[in-house]
Amino acid sequence: MIGVLKALGVTFGTMLRKPVTIEYPTVHRPVPERDRAFPILLWDYEVDEPFCTGCHACERACPVECMTVTMKDNPKFAEGKSKRRKIVDQFFIDYGRCMRCNICVEVCNFDAIAMNNTWAGHELSTEDRKELVMDLEQLLAQHKTRDPGTRIKPWVPS
Repeated sequence: MIGVLKALGVTFGTMLRKPVTIEYPTVHRPVPERDRAFPILLWDYEVDEPFCTGCHACERACPVECMTVTMKDNPKFAEGKSKRRKIVDQFFIDYGRCMRCNICVEVCNFDAIAMNNTWAGHELSTEDRKELVMDLEQLLAQHKTRDPGTRIKPWVPS
């Protein structure tokens, strides 16, 4: 009889304690400071255009060849509003092939690429691999947002 009461005490104690797990889809743990997900493109708010000039440095340096970049003449340069003569026309990154090596960020001469260190960069599960190919608008969308909760932070503080 005492054994049954002890077992019931353990059961009720377990039922009443605070859960040790978190509600994952609704609550996220803080992302570690040096964590990196996938590369995204950065937006220049002063000129209202992407930093990327489409110079192909990242495309050539990528060891898994998951990037495709094309450039065009910058119409804002002709108007005198921008100092960038060329600007990115199309940019594709296949996140299904990207190995998050950070080489594209390191070789970029214009600081136009950053590694996404938010939860949005990690939660990209899909049933179709074709949905992992990101175009220019999708790559810029993360940095264009003015929401401080989803904005990326510098990966290595300077």
